Amino acid sequence: MMMSLNSLNCSTCTLTRMSSHHSNNKTRKSPILATPPSFIISQTEESSNFAHSVENSPLDTASKGPDSAVLLTQENAVGIIGGLSTGTTLNFVRKLVTWSSKDGGNGLPFVLCSDPVLNKELSFHERGPSSLLAGKNENLQKDHASTVENLRHKRIFLEKSGARCIVMPCHISNSWHDEVAKGSSVPVLHMGECVAKELKELSLRPLEAGSTLRIGVLASDATLSAGVYQEKLQNEGFEVVLPDKATMEHTVIPAVEALNRKDIEGAQNLLRIALQVLLVRAVNTIIIASDDMRDLLPPDDPLLKKCVDPMDALARSTVEFAKSVERNA
Repeated sequence: MMMSLNSLNCSTCTLTRMSSHHSNNKTRKSPILATPPSFIISQTEESSNFAHSVENSPLDTASKGPDSAVLLTQENAVGIIGGLSTGTTLNFVRKLVTWSSKDGGNGLPFVLCSDPVLNKELSFHERGPSSLLAGKNENLQKDHASTVENLRHKRIFLEKSGARCIVMPCHISNSWHDEVAKGSSVPVLHMGECVAKELKELSLRPLEAGSTLRIGVLASDATLSAGVYQEKLQNEGFEVVLPDKATMEHTVIPAVEALNRKDIEGAQNLLRIALQVLLVRAVNTIIIASDDMRDLLPPDDPLLKKCVDPMDALARSTVEFAKSVERNA
């Protein structure tokens, strides 16, 4: 499902998608709301295109007072807090739509809150000066209070909008999961916990006799330093294997730098080396917890068969939660 937000020229965008409801052989489509300024953009189940934005819509009142607007009333409604960029967030939305639409499903109703200011704050914490190599977590802690407050504000908005569960498809955002989720009236899923539980359910066997199950994690030094995945994996009985200092210095960080220079081939070669270094340490699989690295290799690259994308696990867990709510309703 391809979506474009190029027509939304606003400081904070709230995207609402409603499943089509069938009644008397007619399909009723619900709108997409963006604030401020107000935009109404229609999206149908049959088409993935957005119509042009419309001013002075019937939802203009809600757009001017988003904190009091209930946008969704379904028991399986999902709230999404945008991550590093609109592109990476929509990548998760595509996954959510794909997994929720399997077996002829209608998909899930959701509200997406995307804020360019928050994007920049998260990017600073994710891609700022190295913290892992210095053995400190100063970059992640520096000025993070305003970022957490921004995330909490988005969480509260989504609750009031009718979301019955909330997700943050952003690795670095999940480093503040407990702070953001504190006081929430609805579950806030943790991406690290979702992927750890999925791996546990696979009933993997150690590659070496007598050893523990080993899971590699490849991510930015900020994400690794924050421990977004380590604790959740260890809670499920896994041994976590991280890139050592030399691998970070000579492959992971240079791969991201090469990508920033548009040297795709160089970045791919460095990423392959980093993955192979982890694989020779007898890990069963590698979690690629980086938006920069996730789509760097072509889909048919053999190394990706040994890797998992946490965004997939988060999408599947979200769908499963929504289905459980429907079953218990």
